[in-house]
Amino acid sequence: MKLSTWKAILLLVLSFTVVLGGIIYLGTPTTITLITAGVVVITLSLIWGISWEKIEEDLIETIKSMLPAILILLAVGMLIGAWMLSGTIPLIVYYGLVSIDPSFFLIITALVCSFMSIMAGTSWGTIGTVGVALMGVSLGLGIPVHYTAGAIVVGAFFGDKLSPLSDTTIMAPTMAGVKLVDHIKHMLWTTIPGYLISLVLYLILGFQFGGQIENSENVNLILSTLSENFNLNPILIIPPLLVLLLIYFKKPTLPVFGVGIIAGCVLAVIFQGRDVLEVFSALNNGYSQATNIPIVDEIVQRGGISSMLGTVALLISAAVFGSPLKSAGVVQILLDKIVALAKSGKAMMSSSLALHGILFTITGSYYVTYAVIGPIISPLYDKFGLHRKNWSRTMEDTGTALAPLIPWGVTGAFVAETLQVSTGEFFLYAPMTYLGIIFALIYIFSGIGITKVQGNKGE
Repeated sequence: MKLSTWKAILLLVLSFTVVLGGIIYLGTPTTITLITAGVVVITLSLIWGISWEKIEEDLIETIKSMLPAILILLAVGMLIGAWMLSGTIPLIVYYGLVSIDPSFFLIITALVCSFMSIMAGTSWGTIGTVGVALMGVSLGLGIPVHYTAGAIVVGAFFGDKLSPLSDTTIMAPTMAGVKLVDHIKHMLWTTIPGYLISLVLYLILGFQFGGQIENSENVNLILSTLSENFNLNPILIIPPLLVLLLIYFKKPTLPVFGVGIIAGCVLAVIFQGRDVLEVFSALNNGYSQATNIPIVDEIVQRGGISSMLGTVALLISAAVFGSPLKSAGVVQILLDKIVALAKSGKAMMSSSLALHGILFTITGSYYVTYAVIGPIISPLYDKFGLHRKNWSRTMEDTGTALAPLIPWGVTGAFVAETLQVSTGEFFLYAPMTYLGIIFALIYIFSGIGITKVQGNKGE
């Protein structure tokens, strides 16, 4: 059963109206809003003849595809809890406060996260480890956390887009039939301008914090409180170094995080004198011991599996929202329209960019969109004499880079929960994530940065 074009468009419009109206206009909880939108789509799909069996099958398949991400979410919660209890994150915060000039904190944050993400090939690993520690430093220096979250996101996803170790950097060219090195080089056109603009922004924002550390009583209070509550032995830096090393050598993420969790637990027992019950409690509920200093408690009272359960519920509700659209054939209908209407290379490229951006916004998962429409769109680039690396770049510009800005998406939910800053608060301060799309459109219509192949048939 396949819906007509107008019914497919109606489903899209209604679902977006419910989601955007609920979240932005009414301020309703995202999880419930997504489920409501899903119910609307399911109801209309059933009325129009889509079988419940098909909807249920796609829903289960979508949730199944999210399972690795859910497991990583839970692992990150335990990792943060273990590293707080062991004193690893407090150690990084301590030395960050001692050594970093507030004027350059934001740009240093972006550069450090960029380096780690390029070396390790993972935005999630960067955000869940170094990112959490830098958020603590930000609080201590009195720098707005949404500024810092933006810098962390830019750095983490700069590396995620360009690292040859990143799963998305590997997947996009694979789905488009492009060599990995060609893909990475071509992405520099849309990634570097937005990245440089972001760094300039952080430099400008940082000027207002010049000399702040010299006059900050908070910094001295935080330093003394951390020293009193944790044994800040330099050996505590071993867990993040171990995780970084293992990820660099392409070891699977979950086992690597498991090693980091175990290392943190062992160090908590050895250096902080914690018993097994306290360790298990931190893994489940996060670090909960109060220092009676509010700003320090805000830094250290974090982590645990329980802190991620709301995000897991959000991902499941996103599946309830997105999978019925797949069941109703909305994706295929839109693809068919692009194939039928694209009369020039520019029209085809801009339509493909818009389609992938819309579908990614709905699903929030590049694993779904890359695999579903990547191979289907690729031959259209051949038809117009355009190199397929233009398409693989577009997928990353409207997928990988956009991922942290979709609140109900797998990555967006992870970022917001881990950094404890909502998407709406930090997105303006992460310009690289959306400027790539703007530069992509400029290149499409100007022809700059667009690679052609022999036998070009049109513009």
